[in-house]
Amino acid sequence: MTSEIESVVALTPDIALRPEVDDLVPSEPSLRQSAGTPSGVSTFPKVLRRRLDRFFAEQNISPKADRTMWVKIAVGLSVLAGSWIAIYAFKPDSWKFFALYVLGGLAQTFLLLNIAHDSNHNAISSVPLVNKSLNYAFDLCGINSYMWRILHHRGHHSCINLHGEDDALTGRGIFRFTPHEPRARWHRFQHIYALFFYAMFSLDYVFVRDFEAFFFPTHDYLKRTKHPAREYAILFAGKAFYITYMLILPMVLLGKSPWLVAGAFVMVHLIVGLSVSLVFQTTHTIDTTYFPESRNEFDNGVYHIFATTADYATSNPVVGWLAGGLNHHIAHHLCPFVCHTHYAPLTRIARETAEEFGVPYRQHPTMTRAIWHHLILLKQLGNETYL
Repeated sequence: MTSEIESVVALTPDIALRPEVDDLVPSEPSLRQSAGTPSGVSTFPKVLRRRLDRFFAEQNISPKADRTMWVKIAVGLSVLAGSWIAIYAFKPDSWKFFALYVLGGLAQTFLLLNIAHDSNHNAISSVPLVNKSLNYAFDLCGINSYMWRILHHRGHHSCINLHGEDDALTGRGIFRFTPHEPRARWHRFQHIYALFFYAMFSLDYVFVRDFEAFFFPTHDYLKRTKHPAREYAILFAGKAFYITYMLILPMVLLGKSPWLVAGAFVMVHLIVGLSVSLVFQTTHTIDTTYFPESRNEFDNGVYHIFATTADYATSNPVVGWLAGGLNHHIAHHLCPFVCHTHYAPLTRIARETAEEFGVPYRQHPTMTRAIWHHLILLKQLGNETYL
């Protein structure tokens, strides 16, 4: 227990990509001290870290998965497996097939937000094999877990809201997510067409984004990385498995119409894409968050996190349950190695400490309000006067 509760705050330092490293999740949390700050001075980052660490020590609990998390894992996997078992066991008619297929898609959304995200942060268990096994929940949903780890850890956690580095700000010319990005004429409509393209997010990830990141990388750190041969094999094997069980087998074994299967498949991805996009976009790209010009703009990573990140609906347990605690997003970036079922009390500690030190804490009372303020930012960034 002692080793687990030591330094749960991790401020995602720069991760040096090495060819031999295939899991870019840092193995141990680390804190960058404020430049020029004497070690004895009680600064905001130090006090916050001490209080967050003390929470687990005083409660004598592990920062990894608790009973609630294991229940969520069981529920997610059971619903996904159950929906497909029902499809093949009962051979339902078209509408029932469609409903069960979409139910499996809802389970995939739940797995992505609640299990796959935590496991790829090594936040579920102190046993590496457990996390690594659950990592493949991404591949089960058609997304390559290895590349997701690279893009998420090196391309987001270490460079939040930095234009040209934060992969979450990649708009592919369709969107302008930061004031440091050139504006195109069509961006003035981006707040209108945003939800349509967000719904396509997971389709893009399954059929385009993973292959693009492997074979046609745009980020410098991807260009410098030599991926292990086995990861190429897993990429193709994972995609083949996903397409087989999602598209081919229902037509071959059940004789379902290609149009029915394709329609259900697209509906699943519209649900997954829109849900996952909105859960994440409302935490960093809203009209009150900051977009630094460099990663050295703040003396300490804690200040960077509070300036670029926002919470929403933190008092709503239903949102927290469904969104994998990612509505407690400041706590997630402060403690990415901690299981999300612990985020609620950590959020309270972070909020109270920020208020004590006069550090702005950004939050919205509901997810609807957070979505609205994300669309406000898109409208502002698309306006020709916002340069």
